[in-house]
This record gives sequence, C-alpha cells and structure tokens, in this order.
Amino acid sequence: MGAQEGRAADKASDATAARVVRRRPRDRRAQIAAASAEAFGSLGYHGVSMEDIASRLDISSAALYRHYPSKYALFREEALRLGALSEAAVRLPDSADDLSPEARLGHVMDALIAASITNRRSAALLRWQRRYLEADDAAILGSQLSTVNSVLMSLLGAARPELDKPDRAVLSTAVLSVLSSIGDHHVPIPVRALTTLLSAACRAVAECTLPPSDGTAEIPVAVEIPLTFKHELLLARAIELFHERGYPNVSVEDIATAAGLPASSAVYRFYRGKGDILAAAFRRAADRVSAAIGPAVAAADGPEQALTTLIELYVAGSFAERELTFVYYAEISNVPAEERTVLRNIQRLSVEEWAKLLVGVRPELSAADARLLVHAALALVVDLGQRFGSDDPVCSRQRVIHLMRVVLFGGERG
Repeated sequence: MGAQEGRAADKASDATAARVVRRRPRDRRAQIAAASAEAFGSLGYHGVSMEDIASRLDISSAALYRHYPSKYALFREEALRLGALSEAAVRLPDSADDLSPEARLGHVMDALIAASITNRRSAALLRWQRRYLEADDAAILGSQLSTVNSVLMSLLGAARPELDKPDRAVLSTAVLSVLSSIGDHHVPIPVRALTTLLSAACRAVAECTLPPSDGTAEIPVAVEIPLTFKHELLLARAIELFHERGYPNVSVEDIATAAGLPASSAVYRFYRGKGDILAAAFRRAADRVSAAIGPAVAAADGPEQALTTLIELYVAGSFAERELTFVYYAEISNVPAEERTVLRNIQRLSVEEWAKLLVGVRPELSAADARLLVHAALALVVDLGQRFGSDDPVCSRQRVIHLMRVVLFGGERG
C-alpha cells in the first residue's frame, strides 16, 4: 500500500471512529431530562436556557430540540414525572393487604424515601420551581401531590386512630418535608446511611404526639413601616412580591408601585437594582439566623438548651416574616453571583454551628448526619408555613417547635 493510500485509509478509519463515538445513546432522552431537572433545581427555571442544558450534556442545541420542542416542554415533563413517581410510591401492592396499619404506613414511607433519594438532584425543581408551570400542568401536578398527601394521611389515621384530620394533615406535611429536604443541600452521605437517617426521622415525626391545639389563631402583628423609611418599605414590598409571583416575574416598576413611589427611578436612590434588593433580603434572613447563635450558646447550660433556644428563635422569626423565609429558600439562584457565595458561606457556617450543638446532644451522630438533620428541621418550618400559614391554630408555633425538636433529637424528649 502506497503512502497516499495509507493516508486515505487512516482518514476513513478516523471517520468511522468519529461516527462510533457520536452514536446517539439509547437513553439520551432520559439523560436530557435528568440534566435539565438538575439545572432547573439549582439555577431556577428562568435561569436556564436550552443552550445551558445542551452544554451540560456536551451536545448541540439542535440535538436537544430534536427531543424537546422547548425549554418549557422539558420542564413540564420532568416536573410531572417527579409527581408521578411520588404518586406511584404511595400505591400499596396487593400483598400489603395482610400487613398491619403500622406496617403499611412504614412501607409507603420507605417507598417515598427511596424515590426521594433516587431523584435527590432533581428534587429542588419540584420544591421551588413548580410555581412556573402553566395552569393546566400545575393542576395535574397538584392532583398528583394531593394523592400522595391523602394516602399518607389515611395511613396515619389507620395506624393512629386517635389523630383527628387536622393533626394528620400536620404530620403528613412534616413527613413529606423531611424526606424532600435532601434536595435543598449537598451534604454527602452514603445511600444506606441516608436511608436510615430519613427513615428514623420520618418515623419519629409520624409517631410523635403534637402539643394540644387550643383552637386560637395566632394573628401576626403587622409592623408599620414609617413612610420616611423608603429603603425598608421597598425591601418589605419586594419580598412580598417575590413570594407571591417569583423573583423573575417582578419588575422594579412593580416594586416601586407597591411601595407607593412615583416612579421606578426612585428605587435606584436606595438600591442598585432588583438583584440588590433580593441580596439585601437574603442578608437579613441569614443574619437573623447567624446572629442568634452566639448569645444562645453563651446563655445556655448545655448544647440541648442552646439548640432549643435557637429553635424557638428561628420559629418566632419565621412566623414574623413568613414571606422572607420562603424567599430565602426559593430564590437563591437569582441572587447576584458575587453575593451568592458569601450568603452560602454564612448559611453553611450557621448550619455547622447548629450541627455541633446537635452532636453534643446526640454523640452517636456524625457531623454529616447532624448537618442533614439540621437542614431537615429548618426546611420543616418553611414547608409547614407554606401549607398552613402563620395564623392556623392547627400548626401553631409550639407545634412547629415540637416537630423541629422531634426531627433533631430523634423523638420526643422531656
């Protein structure tokens, strides 16, 4: 074979190899769905483009569009897939007919935990981004999640006949919050250990005795902001709008109008822009948690008392500023990048301090175990707040405090 023929053969071989390397995987659609769900969960629906998703998969945007006609189609499919998985997890097999009510409840919680762990990297999509579904799709997802909650409430009632419907609703919401909270953080724990931790926490919640509800609503006292405090008024109205509509759907003009300012240009006398307002809200929420740690530890006789004080302060602050607590969890992806790292570090350090106190109470826990439980307890306050608000007596401050203690301490303590 001559040199020219040899080069031609090499080129043909290289072309064949390239074709082999670029062969479309059989599970390409599933890979796209998984990558998009993770992107939506970490960066928010509005913060992700089709190009971003294609880049994560090392494919072209054109290849992505062959599978999905739009970003929304991707978002919709993954949200409803996660909803369907949760719905399937609470479907008892025929063999469960012979099980005791307690065993049936345990079977469903185990199935939900397994589904949550399998889809951990996608969970934030369902928790914080589902508000951006179109009305018909939101109704489908709502029906799926309603089925999950109804089944869990029914199983709780069968296992614990003394519970009335409102108490079953509180405990069901708390259980679902604990198992879905792992989507809010990246604490690395092996699957077996993670399963054990979540199982113990969910069972502790399901078995706990809630403090009695006296039926009296806790009406939050509205704090009047003087009209001269324009920066405070802007921040408060912006937080309300971010909570109601989602950060991407709020404009500077909307904030100015809500604060009673004559024009959007007046906002820029106090904040550089909408992102600066969001960052200020996050700093306030982060400082509220971190600033309480030192005084609580200094005034306590031991880690359990310190942690109990921190729980009470956190719940009180969350009840007083319910919208801020939700925005702090839901909108982190929209905080300007230069602020986001600092805020995440403050959050991480606060969780670590809580976790150190928890290990002091429960030395059998590893540092990672303790951090995971702290995240679960903090998320519990957000999820209960979204479900019941701040003035429903069935989910009073004392009940939320009790549930946080149950999750952290592994059961009820004196």
